[in-house]
Amino acid sequence: MTKRRATASRRRAAAPPAKPAAEMPVYIRLRRFNLIMGALHLLQGILMIALSNDTTYPIYTNFLRFDVQAKALVPNPTLAYDLRFGPAVAVFLLLSAIAHFWLGTFGYKWYVAKLEKGMNPARFYEYALSSSLMIVLIAMLVGVWDLGALIALFGINAAMNLFGILMELHNQTTARTDWTAFIYGCLAGIVPWIVIIVSFVAALNSGDAKPPAFVYAIIPTIFVFFNIFALNMWLQYKKVGRWKDYLYGERAYIILSLVAKTALAWMIFAGTLAPV
Repeated sequence: MTKRRATASRRRAAAPPAKPAAEMPVYIRLRRFNLIMGALHLLQGILMIALSNDTTYPIYTNFLRFDVQAKALVPNPTLAYDLRFGPAVAVFLLLSAIAHFWLGTFGYKWYVAKLEKGMNPARFYEYALSSSLMIVLIAMLVGVWDLGALIALFGINAAMNLFGILMELHNQTTARTDWTAFIYGCLAGIVPWIVIIVSFVAALNSGDAKPPAFVYAIIPTIFVFFNIFALNMWLQYKKVGRWKDYLYGERAYIILSLVAKTALAWMIFAGTLAPV
């Protein structure tokens, strides 16, 4: 018995140490994938700046003023800023490029450590900025030009993505999946789309002031993509099919991000930013 124990002990001592997770092929491939996606986002962002025309959309403040003749407070819309749409579209592409390059370089070990736990907070921080800017630009295309409304839309869409971090963080300590953060995130995420659709329908019914034709394609297309992100998380936590592997869902997020941003960027470009 003692001899067998000694032999087993020598075998354990002779076994090579396990590779760090960051050196595993699956993570090395994911690292390469992030760098490729970063390059694709970067290239599109540069092209958007280089090729776009000078089209602008107005942003107004709408504070009240006292009308002496009417003796009442009345709205006082004032032009605050003309937003150049080409660089604005490029920004959400470049934000994604920065995130992918960081995860593939300086943040790689941190990224792997989080993925080992079934988390990626960086994803949701980036979405909180890039997808919220996407929402703001879509809203502006249907006539939501009030500064306060745009800030609110940005903020609530960012909150939706931060609920994604809470979903992953909270479920580190639960025996069964807790869907509270997911449900609240969905509730927050639907609000900007209600505003966009209401404004779109109002524009359709406002006589000759119709939204540009390309907006008819943008709204359903990007709405579907936004909901597929939520579906991807649902499949991850339900462990459906290949989504039992958290990294499969991670790759799906990366692909969805590229496709959604590419679709929105180039539909806007084709509709309003292409040089005449």
